[in-house]
Amino acid sequence: MSIKMKKLPVSERPYEKLELYGAKNLSDAELLAIIIKSGTKEETSVQLAQKILSLNENINMSNLNFLKELSIEELMQIKGIGKVKAIQLKAVCELAIRMTKISDYKQITIKTPKDVAKLLMNELRYEKREIAKVIILNNKNIILKILDISLGGSNFAKIAVRDVLNEAVKMQAPKIILVHNHPSGDSTPSESDYNITDRIDEAAQLLGIQLLDHIVIGDLQYTSIFTKRLEKEN
Repeated sequence: MSIKMKKLPVSERPYEKLELYGAKNLSDAELLAIIIKSGTKEETSVQLAQKILSLNENINMSNLNFLKELSIEELMQIKGIGKVKAIQLKAVCELAIRMTKISDYKQITIKTPKDVAKLLMNELRYEKREIAKVIILNNKNIILKILDISLGGSNFAKIAVRDVLNEAVKMQAPKIILVHNHPSGDSTPSESDYNITDRIDEAAQLLGIQLLDHIVIGDLQYTSIFTKRLEKEN
């Protein structure tokens, strides 16, 4: 039988520890324990949290991003984690995801591929699906809109050219940037990525729209297809 939380020294209880020392001084398990709130007769909330953390199958992944991939049912397989606790954990994960997104991207000016990566890296780097977006800009490279053009696709090359250009045509926007992620984490463009870039570039020119770049997002890395081509040419 585990030691009851209230019998632990105040400095070791997650709630009190956070109040005394601040959230940054708590371990991942202690922070999760606060969300879980209560343990069982056999285990404290911290011990339950440690069991959740043990579900991370990637021993090389030291972050908590695996949590957002866990289903409610998977969480409930841990004794002491009922439906309510599982839902609370999923809600916290979704809040964390939304906190990393830039809520107001308008008036942001794109000057380099790095600006694009900075804008969308946190949103796309952990995605298990391949997601494609088009950034629509004005003549001064200020963002007018960011549009999802493919969600959950397995191959960027299957995206229809019209889907990429349709909104820009409607908005009479002069410039666009393509962005998509590689769930593998490797941002190296595939041959298909180069081919679809060419097709979209040709179609855009016919419509008077400039394709500024096609950025591939990986895990803490990105590749500009246009920059890559310039390097090859030189």
